[in-house]
Amino acid sequence: MMRRRIPEEPTSRLAIWAQRLALFSLAATFIAVVIVRSGALDIVPAISTLAGALALAVVAILFALAAGVVIWREGAGGVRQAIAALFIGFALVAYPAFLGFKAYQLPAINDVTTDPIDPPRFDVIARLRPRDTNPVAYAGLYAAERQHLAYPDIQPDLTDASPQNAYNAALKVVTRRRWRIVDSRSPQESAAGEGLIEAIARTPILGFRDDLLVRVRPTQDGARIDVRSASRYGRSDLGTNAARIRALISDIDDILSAPQPEKPEPPEGPRRPPAAKSVQTGKGGYIRR
Repeated sequence: MMRRRIPEEPTSRLAIWAQRLALFSLAATFIAVVIVRSGALDIVPAISTLAGALALAVVAILFALAAGVVIWREGAGGVRQAIAALFIGFALVAYPAFLGFKAYQLPAINDVTTDPIDPPRFDVIARLRPRDTNPVAYAGLYAAERQHLAYPDIQPDLTDASPQNAYNAALKVVTRRRWRIVDSRSPQESAAGEGLIEAIARTPILGFRDDLLVRVRPTQDGARIDVRSASRYGRSDLGTNAARIRALISDIDDILSAPQPEKPEPPEGPRRPPAAKSVQTGKGGYIRR
């Protein structure tokens, strides 16, 4: 008895190409992220590589949607390829789309500080920054007004702790977060009693370098802590600098408000017996008591 062969449905070429483009864009995005984080290329070509990879993901999504129409109308195969392309494409585009929406809602500023009137000034970092980065000087009143409207909670941290204790707490938080410290001067080392910490932080995914400065000044009741965080590239920081300052001050306050452990008293040594006293006898001799 001969078996009747059922011809297989031809696979949609659009679905095949959609899957290929999606896989290629996935690999290209991974390579672009590695390039950006490592700093192997300049920032402009590195970002262009990442943008090209995301553009391929969008093309893969369009091909997958077109393949879905063809499959629905003609009954062709390729459903799995089209679904895989849609899943990969949307997974790659979702986060950048969220960042774009976030940038639309937030002001286009890249430098945030708790003291816009007298912002902390970068010293060592100003010499380390590449030439193609954003200006190291604070943008002034225009940026301060936009910052106040978007982040009214970014204010100086006033504490009753001593300037040295406030500086130690800030240094501990910066070290714990594994930010690269390029300069640190404690209040005891400054004639004005001002402590400074300059550090370089990195964003979680792409590893963009942002510059951070913590300034501690003495007050009548304790110390004032001011923080400045600035992005090296881009017009908008997407709220990263404000979030970094907010988290840094919160961690410093947690350390300063924690009860300090009492210093243990030194253990007492073994008690010595009282020294014997010599008493003179009537015959000119002595006896010991």
